Amino acid sequence: MKQAALVMATGAALLLAACGSETSGEFKTEDGKDAEYTIDKETGETSMTITDEDGEASLRAGANVPVSLPDGFTLFPGSKVVNNAVVNQPDGQGTMITFEAEAPADKVVAHYRDAAKAAGFDIQLEMNTNGTQMVAGERKADSATISVTASPDEGGGASTGQIIIATKKGG
Repeated sequence: MKQAALVMATGAALLLAACGSETSGEFKTEDGKDAEYTIDKETGETSMTITDEDGEASLRAGANVPVSLPDGFTLFPGSKVVNNAVVNQPDGQGTMITFEAEAPADKVVAHYRDAAKAAGFDIQLEMNTNGTQMVAGERKADSATISVTASPDEGGGASTGQIIIATKKGG
């Protein structure tokens, strides 16, 4: 089961909800998998489950979804989580956190690069493109991956960014 299918199905559920007052429902994905979704109109949190012969995949997304980072990682001090999307599948988990920080992008990315190195990640990519900073790496021991991107806001003193973490079960 691929995360892309769950992401596409989530988009479909959000479109369905935007078109009316639907806050839950069932449908079939493009590839015939059974799916169901719920959207909390008050908080905006979305939940979705897709079931097929490999098992169940689920997604939970919203600003108030609890953040769970690997050991050794913390959110950049003072960060505000804008959205947290967690995908659980039979073979692993993926997390994408969108955040805002009252610090320059280079300081934000340095925080995560240092944490990744300390947690045993091999940094495979570091990039700076017009002020947007990115760092990505993999931990060979369990095939976990991390990618962090931060872009400066207009004044340059604050930034917005994303953390993407993927882990495999049985690592």
